[in-house]
Amino acid sequence: NVDKVFLCDGDAIVMRQAHLLQILEALYAAFPHLRQVTVYAGTRSTMTKSQEQLIELRQAGLTRAYLGVESGSDAVLKAINKGVTAAQMLEAGQKLVAAGFDLWAIIIMGLTGQDGDWEEHILSTARMINEMRPRHLSAMTFAPAKGTPLGEDVLAGRFQVCTPDQILEECRLLIEHLDVDPLHFTSNHASNYLPLKGGLPEDREKFLSLIDQALEGKIRLRKTL
Repeated sequence: NVDKVFLCDGDAIVMRQAHLLQILEALYAAFPHLRQVTVYAGTRSTMTKSQEQLIELRQAGLTRAYLGVESGSDAVLKAINKGVTAAQMLEAGQKLVAAGFDLWAIIIMGLTGQDGDWEEHILSTARMINEMRPRHLSAMTFAPAKGTPLGEDVLAGRFQVCTPDQILEECRLLIEHLDVDPLHFTSNHASNYLPLKGGLPEDREKFLSLIDQALEGKIRLRKTL
């Protein structure tokens, strides 16, 4: 009775085309109720596939792709060593959408820290999402990890993690500038202070009202990662 399968781990689309097609064929043969096969899609890996190959994968039953966009800002992408430019990120997302994938983009708030140009990060990210036009968007919050370069910068005091209110301001600005219609929007990951889930544009005013109430202290924020 399996109806969903996720291909592990962080970038399964990097696999050889023939191997991926073989896996998809075996999955649908093994599970007659299968309706969704999902994959994380690395930007550079996606770019190595031709548009015809991506369409072939979609037609073979690879239905949804998750794309870690993180930011639409070249400065932020460089700072976090993403390894691609904003233009490359956008092209990869557009290729997946054009191939018929149910694209789920993921962005990260708080990547500039308290002293960075957070407005440029958020506005450029909103512009990219508007051009990419995914069906889903998740806005998560940066959480430092010990042993990573940025995590070590946090421990050394070189990077000041954003306050909850700053993250809420980023989320508010993002929601204000998204114009993809329809867009399934979530900001309810364990890293998020105020869980939000719904659709845009229909839930925009509700989301903004909840954020404003949280900024005014009328809604208690939850503990995060």
